[in-house]
Amino acid sequence: MRFLLLTAALSFAALPVHAQEKDEAGARAAVNHYLAGHATGSAAEFSAAFHPKAMLYWNRDGAFAERTLTDFIVAAATGKPAADEAQRKRSIESLDVTGNVGMAKVVLDYPSVRFVDYLSLVKADGEWRIVNKIFQAERKAN
Repeated sequence: MRFLLLTAALSFAALPVHAQEKDEAGARAAVNHYLAGHATGSAAEFSAAFHPKAMLYWNRDGAFAERTLTDFIVAAATGKPAADEAQRKRSIESLDVTGNVGMAKVVLDYPSVRFVDYLSLVKADGEWRIVNKIFQAERKAN
């Protein structure tokens, strides 16, 4: 009897861990769509990554700047990889998920600029999507 109780308790204790791993995988998949969009220039990849109401925010020459997802996709989704794609590096530096929300830090290291992106993620209707992006662009000396 004790064995059955212990087995049941351990099984229930493992459920939250499994759910957390599944949510982390879902959040990571959204971020990977974002990275694939940058690598390929694909509007479909960006659309898979972002919630339709997502916004982007940053500092442009000391002033607050913002862009809608639609405007971002028009600018970023060229339909093909960048000419210098072979020199570009992208990485997920961190991913933190709690329940149905998360935050990712992503670095896009390109030949002339290094971007540090902070992506807010939300799981809604069973899908993880980026709902907010803030970023820092650091120009490199040529």
